[in-house]
Amino acid sequence: MSEQGKGSVSASAAAPAPGSDTYKGWLFKWTNYLKGYQRRWFVLSNGLLSYYRTQAEMAHTCRGTINLATAHIDTEDACNIVLSSGGRTYHLKASTEVERQRWVTALELAKAKAIHDSGDEEPTSQSDRSELQGTLKLLVSKLDDLSTCNDLIAKHGAALQRSLTELEGLKVTIEGGEKIKAVNERATLFRITSNAMINACRDFLDLAETHSRRWQRALQYEREQRTHLEETIEQLAKQHNSLERAWREAPTLASSSPSAPVTNKGESNKEEASDEDEDTEYFDAMEDSPAFITVTASESTQHRSMSPSCNDVSGKELQPRRERRTRVPDKPNYSLNLWSIMKNCIGKELSKIPMPVNFNEPLSMLQRLTEDLEYHELLDKAARCESSLEQMCLVAAFSVSSYSTTVHRTAKPFNPLLGETYELDRLEEFGYRSLCEQVSHHPPAAAHHVISQRGWTLWQEITIASKFRGKYLSIMPLGAIHLQFHSSGNHYVWRKVTSTVHNIIVGKLWIDQSGDIEIVNHRTKETCQLKFSPYSYFSRDVPRKVTGVVADSSGQAHYILSGTWDDKMESAKIIQSSRGGSGSEGKQKTVYQTLSPKLLWKKYPLPENAENMYYFSALALTLNEPEEGVAMTDSRLRPDQRLMEDGRWDEANAEKQRLEEKQRAVRRRREAEASEALDEGEQSRAKGREYEGYQPLWFHQRRDSLTGETEFVYKGGYWETKENQDWSICPDIF
Repeated sequence: MSEQGKGSVSASAAAPAPGSDTYKGWLFKWTNYLKGYQRRWFVLSNGLLSYYRTQAEMAHTCRGTINLATAHIDTEDACNIVLSSGGRTYHLKASTEVERQRWVTALELAKAKAIHDSGDEEPTSQSDRSELQGTLKLLVSKLDDLSTCNDLIAKHGAALQRSLTELEGLKVTIEGGEKIKAVNERATLFRITSNAMINACRDFLDLAETHSRRWQRALQYEREQRTHLEETIEQLAKQHNSLERAWREAPTLASSSPSAPVTNKGESNKEEASDEDEDTEYFDAMEDSPAFITVTASESTQHRSMSPSCNDVSGKELQPRRERRTRVPDKPNYSLNLWSIMKNCIGKELSKIPMPVNFNEPLSMLQRLTEDLEYHELLDKAARCESSLEQMCLVAAFSVSSYSTTVHRTAKPFNPLLGETYELDRLEEFGYRSLCEQVSHHPPAAAHHVISQRGWTLWQEITIASKFRGKYLSIMPLGAIHLQFHSSGNHYVWRKVTSTVHNIIVGKLWIDQSGDIEIVNHRTKETCQLKFSPYSYFSRDVPRKVTGVVADSSGQAHYILSGTWDDKMESAKIIQSSRGGSGSEGKQKTVYQTLSPKLLWKKYPLPENAENMYYFSALALTLNEPEEGVAMTDSRLRPDQRLMEDGRWDEANAEKQRLEEKQRAVRRRREAEASEALDEGEQSRAKGREYEGYQPLWFHQRRDSLTGETEFVYKGGYWETKENQDWSICPDIF
């Protein structure tokens, strides 16, 4: 088939010089004979060539990944590149011959490096095997020497015995005969002992050889099993991607014309490269669809949907602010293979996996928890609302807004040390004060308390349960969030949804939120049901979609909420509802007629150069800014975190290990004290002295009357201690 029949031949690539860690640019990729070559954004990194429809897709959707370690690289003409890997063939085109050659050079270098890295483990096992065989040979040679000595001893011993026997036959004095007989007996004993020694040495060598072969077989079996498991996991990941592509291709193949022209063998090979790159939208028949349909009413039927006191809900209030920093040092470009570390951690708690700071961002989990206050003005506005239903809409928007900072933030925050604290004092600027403390280490739990002069108090205790599943990482926050408004007494309670980090093995890391949130106003019994839809290749919905319904105590719906957790949320007042047709599962849906939606919350744009500053928001950039007067346990004073922010990652790794070992030593001492107290009680046949164990400084455990759960709540005293600048009760954790 002619080149004209394949599609356009131009492409544009913008990439650094070959040899750098990452190579990026535009290429045309062959999809099928209907669409020919399609423009795709390619990224070459760590021996993997990934491609996307657009540069923006790098944040969440990888369309395919080619492992160069097992790929064959070839060229067809001046601009073509052909990659073969895993039974698939990929046909790529560059814009010029020069650009094609740059890509080929970069691909060849990446392939050579990937092959070299994958072979690092084998020489070690070969050297171990050679050393073991050399030791066995040395033992055999020493045994041969002993055997030779034994033969000589036996030979000379026999000659000595003959001589002594001859002496006994001679006429000698009785005393001389006695001495000769004694020497003869000693010579016999010597020969018997030397034979026993040789036999013992031979038995030892036989045993060593037997056990050596047994351990060699066991070690080789374990190596093979490990390699097999790694290959199986990687193959499963590839098969999963292949199944997704096959599912997307199925509608196209089924609808293709039976009179399509027959292609030759070369053309069929190109058809193999057809994959998910179709622009057609597909519908996921299995996805959960909302149980309602909304219809916007005409403008003539609209009325005011929000009370004047809380109608303006977009944009930050203009406040005179203290000048705070607007940037942090750029993130260094240190390459590290995530899979090489994570493959040994499958099924473990994330908090128990020792991680280098290369996977971290220079903030602690306490500071990430404080980031929930990024859109605190939503609560300020909610406190002024006269209608509890309108207040519920703003509280729901606040609960969604806390996820907006996570869309690009795939790095892991530092695990706080036991007793570590973090304060955020924005009393003068925004009227609130926030305090977090790490109250437990295993399981890791943090308590958080915020009080605002603008009419609200928020508190929560969050325990993070996380599991690495091989291809993705699930993060499940456990614990309830409480919000109370001072004037009305409205008390709201809700819980967070599950966060999932995808493409742990191959491809670009991206994060998703999924699950349901139920917000309950325990004073009025009004509720809000929020649904975070998981991302799906096949869904026609916008990614990161959130929908919700606000209902009164009787269950009647009053507001519809809609939006995305990374951009905005809107509310629409319901003016009429009716029963509609059945859905795909036979369930009858409710049709809501609503007024035009009103904006509740809109995400602020990221600061300039955010991609080089860990994708921090404006608030996140200020969280680790040094401040005077904070407690000696404050996260801002944590040395490994500060070193990482300054770009000194090697020193940060060493400091992180020192802090963790110091924390382990304190825990061992605490366990020894508890054991000692128990032993004293047993010896005296009494209860023994009471041992309390670790007690947080600023929070204590209380049973919540609404949820019935035991949780840590603020007991007071921190801000008074700060005012007096007396931190003598704080432990030395850094």
